Amino acid sequence: MDAHISVQQLHVWYGTQAALSAISVDIPRHGITVIMGPSGCGKTTLLKSFNRFLELNDTTRVSGTVAVDGHDIYAPGVDVTAVRKRVGLLAQRPTALPMSIFENVAYGIRIHQPHLDKQAIAGQVQHYLEVAGLWHEVAQRLDAPATALSIGQQQRLCLARGLAVEPEIILGDEPTSALDPISSRHIEQKLLELKQRYTTVIVTHTLRQAKRLADYVIFMYLGEIVEAGPAQELFANPQQERTKEYLAGVF
Repeated sequence: MDAHISVQQLHVWYGTQAALSAISVDIPRHGITVIMGPSGCGKTTLLKSFNRFLELNDTTRVSGTVAVDGHDIYAPGVDVTAVRKRVGLLAQRPTALPMSIFENVAYGIRIHQPHLDKQAIAGQVQHYLEVAGLWHEVAQRLDAPATALSIGQQQRLCLARGLAVEPEIILGDEPTSALDPISSRHIEQKLLELKQRYTTVIVTHTLRQAKRLADYVIFMYLGEIVEAGPAQELFANPQQERTKEYLAGVF
């Protein structure tokens, strides 16, 4: 396997509470990796360890390594801003910035490509709105407030905004759980289209969604990885008893 992210002996604590214990796993480059398991098992904690979002909580302690392309993102002197540019996060609930639709996407482009002129920025904004499948719905109202969009449109806007800073990896923390079924399918379809160009890692609590999207699966329980492997193999022939029980709907 060509591992884009390699995790070795990762432990995470929130205060004195252990959230992850001795996590070691490789995330394959490109394709969609799904992290699944029951509520409270550490899925989101593992996901947010990949872009150091865990540090937004002051009580968090992390040990072990998370290497992206062989470089430990927790090593001393690592630029956290650069890490988060390379590894973008699509949150559970979309958070449109309090500005226009256009500016939501242009904002990151200006920061990361300050040499671009207005025309080039406009071209980039259109490109990423097209990639996110939103351009034709908003092309005539780019100056309108982003908060006026439906929640499903806002999630696609957040996808466009995240892609505009040219990450290598897309993280999704239950990115469709707040959306209606049609909007959910929009996001799922976009993620499937993008997987040839990006390494995508998604947390989901929905087994049906995992089966629709996953190329690779990580099954977690109580802060540990029970089983991981190619989706087709894991769903068809799980090796661990707890995986079999979860897939059978026992818990």
